[in-house]
Amino acid sequence: MDTLAIDIETYSDVSLPDCGVHRYAASEQFEILLFAYSLNDEPTRIIDLASGEKIPDKIMEYLTDDSVIKTAYNAAFERNCINRFFGLSLKPEGWRCTLVQASMLSLPLSLEGVGEALNLDKKKMSEGKDLIRYFCMPCKPTKANGGRTRNLPSDAPEKWELFKTYCIRDVDVEKQIRNKLTKFPIPDREQELYCMDQRINDRGIMVDQELIGHAVACDLLYKETVTKKAYEISGLENPNSVSQLKDWLNEKGIEVDSLAKAAVEELVENTQGDVAEMLKLRLAMSKTSVKKYEAMERSVCPDGRVHGLLQFYGANRTGRWAGRLVQIHNLPQNHMEDLELARSLVKEGRYDLVELLYDSTPDVLSELIRTAFVARPGCRFIVSDFSAIEARVMGYLAGEGWVMEEFRGTGKIYEQTASKMFHIPIGEITKGSPY
Repeated sequence: MDTLAIDIETYSDVSLPDCGVHRYAASEQFEILLFAYSLNDEPTRIIDLASGEKIPDKIMEYLTDDSVIKTAYNAAFERNCINRFFGLSLKPEGWRCTLVQASMLSLPLSLEGVGEALNLDKKKMSEGKDLIRYFCMPCKPTKANGGRTRNLPSDAPEKWELFKTYCIRDVDVEKQIRNKLTKFPIPDREQELYCMDQRINDRGIMVDQELIGHAVACDLLYKETVTKKAYEISGLENPNSVSQLKDWLNEKGIEVDSLAKAAVEELVENTQGDVAEMLKLRLAMSKTSVKKYEAMERSVCPDGRVHGLLQFYGANRTGRWAGRLVQIHNLPQNHMEDLELARSLVKEGRYDLVELLYDSTPDVLSELIRTAFVARPGCRFIVSDFSAIEARVMGYLAGEGWVMEEFRGTGKIYEQTASKMFHIPIGEITKGSPY
């Protein structure tokens, strides 16, 4: 069976870490700059697409041939970028991800980290980060660079040649890793799960962009109102400043070491008047109810969907999936009885009624996060979750009977663990405990 090792270097005006590969590659400015490959462990070759070179027809045939195994470190990036740039529909079944293979052995998640852990002869080049920043991202226009917003190969020929060497090296490193781990292949069952994961990420999930936009705007207006109230009460130049607020409290005769949420909540219960009101405003200003909305807004693709929300084997010690971009593994629960009303008010931009009808605007926006994900017409979502799956399985595999007993009872595994570790009665351990 033929094997084609691949690494690519790309350009886009969209931030890859913030928006994910699908949104990154969906940009009209996206392009593949370099395509390095090695067929059946032959010497690695480089195709300079940015300078007008073309990928050989034979290699393009191998790309679309499912019987040829394509390998890459974080293969989802290569596959999705190649699909977008060449208008292909390469299936995950034809790919093997060396990152997944390394993760299954609890090796580091980065190519550089795996290279160090395995003590490879050839390691990832340290110059890569600077070269990627130079060629793969927009640059700030200055007089020195002639006002350009992007660096091309012709702008720095020597750097470009080094960048080609860097791309070749990444293929060589990936091949070394794969050969070192040849006795530990990805089991067929895990490969099936990986392919399922990739199909889920490729399909994505639709989001209500109108609701998202209004939720962000509602939060901004609310924060401005709350900050104005805090300024009126305290007279501080910046009511959000921790140091300024500590000094203000000190003037009121209250010394505090921390303004973390738990500490402020405790102070609210033990103060009154302007101090209590200011502390309540502090809690309101620091509540992050729209981070997930902002993540959806950044990463939504032209098809109205957010893709790449899951990473297979993202937790490389236990093998569970990890949430990415919006972190759907940690969505606030819904407890509001009139959720539909609250949703309609926010979506229609009636922020004054939200403020009038509900005790906390941030709490409303928080509970509406789940509703920003919308099912296809005629379909519905079924929400399920494994409860403390890692703690349960690890406790069982380790033969820790007390863990099983705890889950059969109250299920307070974290409190019980702290109690046993520090020899403290479990009744003394609360949410705000310093243990």
